[in-house]
Amino acid sequence: MNVISNGMVKAIALASIFFLQSCANNPTKLSDNTNSVVGQLVISEPLSINYKDEIAIARWTDIIQRTEISAEQRAKIYYERGLIYDRVGLRVLARIDFEQALKLKPDMAEVYNYKGILLVAMQEYAPAYEAFDSVLDLAPEHQYVYLNRGIALYYGDKPQLALDDVKAFYQFDTSDPYRLLWLYLVEQKLDAAQALITLKNGLAEVDETVWAREIIRLYLGEITQQEFIASFTVDIRSNKALSERLCEAYFYLGKLNQMQNHDRVAINFFKLALSTNVFEFVEHRYAKLELDLFRQALTEAKPIL
Repeated sequence: MNVISNGMVKAIALASIFFLQSCANNPTKLSDNTNSVVGQLVISEPLSINYKDEIAIARWTDIIQRTEISAEQRAKIYYERGLIYDRVGLRVLARIDFEQALKLKPDMAEVYNYKGILLVAMQEYAPAYEAFDSVLDLAPEHQYVYLNRGIALYYGDKPQLALDDVKAFYQFDTSDPYRLLWLYLVEQKLDAAQALITLKNGLAEVDETVWAREIIRLYLGEITQQEFIASFTVDIRSNKALSERLCEAYFYLGKLNQMQNHDRVAINFFKLALSTNVFEFVEHRYAKLELDLFRQALTEAKPIL
């Protein structure tokens, strides 16, 4: 039996209310049939921790406690356990394990990459940049560090440097819709008109069978939010697949509404992205950061959370 928590019900209700308020206040920007949009909101059962991950944590913990393994072996096990902690949302424990791994073996490029990602989530941007720089020093061929450092620079309010990194990441694979989306998100901070041109030109490179094209079409105004939401369940066969899609979809809906200054709507879409529990997705990580940033910007006289 699928059970929806009270917290999720509240988030969905708030999203619906705020969506209606936004449409009423901004009829030219949100022209969807609002009743239909609210009625079409899709949710999934939040993903639970895989029992295999729990067993793996116990196994790695047992091995770490053995004295006969080498420092290098111990470092690799700390890294493996840290990955699992990160995958199940235990970020602090993941960071501790990554730090332990680097103490034992300071040339592990991928550990610096994950450390940097966790530092960005905590808004510790300067050490995050250093961690990503270390990745490139150790593994210059590493692609994803350009995205991760670019996102760090984006949230660290260094958009021009961020653009250089996400452009480099995009060039590795111009058919990847998510690379194009992050390029757009960064570029629109600098030049919104040019960002739309880049997005439109890039769409031609994306395979027409890839669902994420719908996100790009939404951003270009080729489809409405109502039509976008209607695409959520297309070709979905499992709750896991649905949760992953919703995590992405609600995050990018949040970013779109944020860019349109519909902050109340954006906040609740970010909450819906978080409700999926797809902890390892980029969209889940930064939905949480977006909410943290919103909270920091609020004053007691104007609560909207």
